[in-house]
Amino acid sequence: MGVKEKKMDPVFKGRIDKYFDELKWLYMELYHNDEQAFYYFCGMLCDCFNKRKSSLKKLDEERLSDPDWYKGNDMLGMLMYVDCFGETIKGVERHLDYIKESKVNYLHLMPLLRSPEGRSDGGYAVSDFRNTDEKLGNIDDLVALTDKCHAEGISVCLDFVMNHTSEDHEWAIRAKRGEREFQERYFFFDNWDIPNQFEKFVPQVFPTTAPGNFTWCDEAGKVVMTSFYPYQWDLNYHNPVVFNDMTENMLYLCNCGVDIIRLDAVPYIWKTMGTNCRNLPQVHTLVRMMRIAAEIVAPGTLLLGEVVMEPREVVPYFGTVEKPECHMLYNVTTMASTWHTVATKDVRLLKDQLAKVFSLPNDYIFLNYLRCHDDIGWGLDYNFLKGFGVNEVAHKRFLNEYFQGHIYESDARGELYNDDPTLGDARLCGTTASLCGIEAAEYERDEEKLARCIDYDLMLHAFLFTLSGPPVLYSGDEIGELNDYDYHNDPLKAADSRYLHRGRFDWEGAEKRRKKTSREGRIYRGIMKLVKLHRQYDVFDSDADVWIVETGNDHVLGIGRYKNGRKLIACYNFDFQTQEIYTSEHEEFKDLLTGKISGVGYASLPPGGFLWLLHEYEK
Repeated sequence: MGVKEKKMDPVFKGRIDKYFDELKWLYMELYHNDEQAFYYFCGMLCDCFNKRKSSLKKLDEERLSDPDWYKGNDMLGMLMYVDCFGETIKGVERHLDYIKESKVNYLHLMPLLRSPEGRSDGGYAVSDFRNTDEKLGNIDDLVALTDKCHAEGISVCLDFVMNHTSEDHEWAIRAKRGEREFQERYFFFDNWDIPNQFEKFVPQVFPTTAPGNFTWCDEAGKVVMTSFYPYQWDLNYHNPVVFNDMTENMLYLCNCGVDIIRLDAVPYIWKTMGTNCRNLPQVHTLVRMMRIAAEIVAPGTLLLGEVVMEPREVVPYFGTVEKPECHMLYNVTTMASTWHTVATKDVRLLKDQLAKVFSLPNDYIFLNYLRCHDDIGWGLDYNFLKGFGVNEVAHKRFLNEYFQGHIYESDARGELYNDDPTLGDARLCGTTASLCGIEAAEYERDEEKLARCIDYDLMLHAFLFTLSGPPVLYSGDEIGELNDYDYHNDPLKAADSRYLHRGRFDWEGAEKRRKKTSREGRIYRGIMKLVKLHRQYDVFDSDADVWIVETGNDHVLGIGRYKNGRKLIACYNFDFQTQEIYTSEHEEFKDLLTGKISGVGYASLPPGGFLWLLHEYEK
């Protein structure tokens, strides 16, 4: 039944009327005037709205009255795997007291929907979008958790894997049986002729662990597109049925109480022969329609785009002021550039990259992080680095050698991911603490080195909090968790070094956060102090003016922020040696960390040290 035949709630009618003309125009252009599919889509939106419970509709209205609710300085995120943190969804709920104590109000739960064990890619091969992994609990547990989180003022983020399904998904199973309707939901080919044409233009995502973009399916006797892994079948968004049903799956999660939908691998979702199948114009049409769908059914929901690409390809996913797409995007380049700076101790690349981010409109909200569930890919601006005589292949090798601790001056401890000796390329895994040298210092029982590395860890977190947009901690970073090497002994995980930093949360270590002299206590206390200051001063708001401050020292990064008569000057020493700085700032500043009054024109920063200095102008 289409929306034409349905009795509509006045609120729903007001919302769909607002967007109807644009939505119909986009849909008809993309899907060749398929009016039947369009009105089915509208009817589906009406059904999803009617199923949305009253408490969520009330939350929608509250957020509509404050559309900038996520743009302030009070957001702190934490990213976690349910099984690692609490074993089950109910276990996470039992530990909400710890999450609240850690001042977290944005909880990102890594993929928890049903996926086949051993062929899940960490939960990114979904076999059922309406049910959770049985080991973690059930969908009712998820609803109970989101209800409890909302009662505690905590928003919940969940990944929506929209590019592909597991080969164990019902659609894929029926496609294997030869049902044409379901084969048309994927990319099936009778032979390798067309796939070979695609391969001429489409880069490989995992050239060493999953080479190629296609897999032969014995059951169907055909070739199927599998951009990521052979057990992840790419969905065919040329088929409106796929878009309709996947949007309904997304809205189902919204109706389970999920506040932030992380659109996974969104640049890949539209495929066209003769292109690289990345960032095509139709992708933006699809995302815009999904944004409209959310605005109609669940307007309190945010769309978070995962676009792991350089800034000029990332920014378009915000859309325009008139036609917005994602509410927030990941600040991937800053994360990679930060770790580059840790290894080189040279801030010039980071300065250049941040200057580009700072020049963007304040309405563009980036999610910032030091580490995430994935590897660190060295997608740096090599054209900029070439100006300093840097060779891309040699530089990537240096970075990976540094973070494995294979260079004399490095105390970092990490492991390679997707090492490709032919291309001289690889990515890097490890926890923040281990990459900062804390693991090595504890192993060596070197208290002086440990203190220096903890200071460095806290300096990186202070830098994170100075960026505009919500900061997100990887669960365990708040207590300085180290690498977990036990994954080597698990046959289901041993081939994937990302499990190095995906270890179980150390609850015994978390208890040590109360001990002032422990590594856990020193880091936890330091980060909580940063959170308190971050929330206390509106100069950290996303709409504050922000710029690069010249420090006269290539080892020290300077950032300025201004709002409502307050100016913050923040300086970060990325070197393990004391560094002197000189700036053109000559006002009197208050050191937010010590309360002392000082100037910043000339200053000395200890190894891995930082300054947060505030000046308040007279009104």
